[in-house]
Amino acid sequence: MQLSNRFLTLVKQQLKSFSGDVALDKLIVYIAQSSEGEAPSFTMLDQWPPDSGRLPEIADDPSLRIPAPERHWFPLRHDDLLLGVLRAEQHLEEEWSDQLDRRLQASASALAYSLGLELERSRLLEELHQQRQQMNLVVHQLRNPLAALRTYAQLLLRRLGPEHLQRPLVTGLLQEQAQLDRYITSLDLIGQENLPHRPEAPAPLLLPQVQSKGPGLTIEHILQPLIERAAATAALQNRAWQTPAHWPAWTQEIRPEDDAVISEIVANLLENAFRYSPTGCPLGLSLFDHSILIWDGGPPIPEQEQELIFHKGKRGSSSKDQSGSGLGLALARLLAEERGGGLVLHTHPNQLDPSLPSRGNAFLLSLPPPPAKTPTGRSKAN
Repeated sequence: MQLSNRFLTLVKQQLKSFSGDVALDKLIVYIAQSSEGEAPSFTMLDQWPPDSGRLPEIADDPSLRIPAPERHWFPLRHDDLLLGVLRAEQHLEEEWSDQLDRRLQASASALAYSLGLELERSRLLEELHQQRQQMNLVVHQLRNPLAALRTYAQLLLRRLGPEHLQRPLVTGLLQEQAQLDRYITSLDLIGQENLPHRPEAPAPLLLPQVQSKGPGLTIEHILQPLIERAAATAALQNRAWQTPAHWPAWTQEIRPEDDAVISEIVANLLENAFRYSPTGCPLGLSLFDHSILIWDGGPPIPEQEQELIFHKGKRGSSSKDQSGSGLGLALARLLAEERGGGLVLHTHPNQLDPSLPSRGNAFLLSLPPPPAKTPTGRSKAN
C-alpha cells in the first residue's frame, strides 16, 4: 500500500505530540506488510526521537519477543484488519501511568482510523486505474467502427450526386459522426495530464472541450446541425417543427472557443422538448436578439415546479415516469451563466413572439455579445 504524504505527516505529528513526556524513551510506528501466501510482517514507518538512530526491525530484534514491563504494544486495528502497531517504551525506573496509556491508546486509534482511510484510498485508486484502462480500450475500439461509418457515408454521398433528394440525410449522418468523434476525443482526454484545467469553473462540463478546427465558431455553425437533427426527429414523429426563418447578423459573429458548450445546452433543451412534450404537439427553435428560444406547445410546467426543475436532481411531475437523472436543466443553466448568459422558462411563448403558441414551455437562452476585437484582432480582456 502506497501511503500518502498526508498520512506520513499525521504520523510525525502524533509522535511529536509525546515529545514533552519525559517518562517515554521511544515511540515507533510499524506498518503491516503482507504478500500472498506469506505471514504478515511489520516494517518500521517512523520513530521518536527521530535522531536516535534507526532501530532494528521487529523480525531482527529477538528481545522484542520477550515481554517487558517498560514496553507496551498498541495495535492499529481497523475493523477486523491489523494494519500496524504502535510500540512505546519507557525508562526502566518509570512506571506506566493510566493517563499516558490513554493518550497512547487514543493516538493508536487515530492512526488506525487514518490507515483504514489510506487502505480505502488505495483500493479506490486501483479501481480507478482499472476503469481508466478499460475506458481507454473501449475508446480505442470505438474509433474503428466510427471511421468505417464515415467512409461508407462518404462513398454513399459520392453516388447520390449533388441534387439527390436523400443527400441531406447522408450529410446529417456525417455531421453526427463528426460529433461522436469529438465526444470520443473528449473521453480520451479524461484522466490524462493534458486535460484542460479550468479552476474558475464551479462545475465540470459535460465533457472536456475539444478545440474546433476550420473557420471561426459562430452561433449559426453551432445550431445548424442541431436544427437539422431536430427537423429529422420531428418528421419521424409526425410533429410540426418550426425552423428559424432567417439567421440574424449576430449569429454569424465569431464567438470564443468556449462558447462551443452552447451546443450542449441547446441539445439538452431540444431533447427535453421531444421527450416530455405530448406526441403531436408542435415545437421549434426561434432566434431573438442574442438569445435562443426552444419551445413546445405542450402543457405548461406547473408554476410551483418552474424553478425546481433547474435544481440538480429535481424533476417535474410530467417527467416522473420517464427515464432521466434530473441533471440536464441544472447543468444547462449553470453552463449558460458560466458563459455570461442565462436560462429562464416562459409558459406563454406568444408573449415573446405572437406567432408562437399561447401556452407551452419556452426556454430562453440569453447570450452576451462576443468580446470586442482590438486592432490586433485579439479579444479585449474583461
